[in-house]
Amino acid sequence: MAKAAFQKNQRVWVESVGAWALVERIVPIWAKGFDEPVKVTYDVGLGREFLAAELRAEDAPQDSSGERWRMLRAKNKWQTPQDCAHHPYPGTYPVVVTDANDWGGWRTPGAEYDRDPQKIERQARLIVTAPHLLGLAEELVAMVLETPEDAPPAIAAMAQRAQALKRYIEEVPAAGVKQAAE
Repeated sequence: MAKAAFQKNQRVWVESVGAWALVERIVPIWAKGFDEPVKVTYDVGLGREFLAAELRAEDAPQDSSGERWRMLRAKNKWQTPQDCAHHPYPGTYPVVVTDANDWGGWRTPGAEYDRDPQKIERQARLIVTAPHLLGLAEELVAMVLETPEDAPPAIAAMAQRAQALKRYIEEVPAAGVKQAAE
C-alpha cells in the first residue's frame, strides 16, 4: 500500500522541471478490494501530477547535536479553507515537531492562530531554526575563545552575550526555586 511521502503545502523540488513548487493536492489512487491507496501522486500546480520519486523535499539542516526540528502543517478542524482565506496557508496551521517520530514540539490553539496567523507562522519558523541559531552562537564563542586578543571588541561582546544565552538555555532550575515560585 502507498503512503503519502509529502504533505499539502510542503515545498518540494520537481526534478523533471527543475523548479521548486508547493504540494497543492495529494491524490490517492484506489483499487477495488484494497483498504488503502495503491499509489499516491501529487499536484504541484505544474500541469500534471507527479510521483513521489519525481519530487524531493527541501532538506532540513541538522544542528550540531544532530537534532532535526521541523515544521509540519496540520489540518484546521474547526475552519474550512474558505473561512480562513486570510491565512498564509488556508485550512492548515503550523506544528513544530522536535522528535524523530513526529511527536512532541510546539502547537498553538486555533483561535490564537486565527487572531494573528502571520505572527504564529513567524514564531514557528523561529522555533524550527532555534537549534541552528544556537549552533551559530556556539561557533562564535569558540572562534573568539581561540584568539581572544585578536577579536574586535564588538565581536567579543557578542560572544559574551551568546555565552550568557547558552547558559540560560542549559540551566535547569533547582527544585526549591521552582516550589518557591509556586
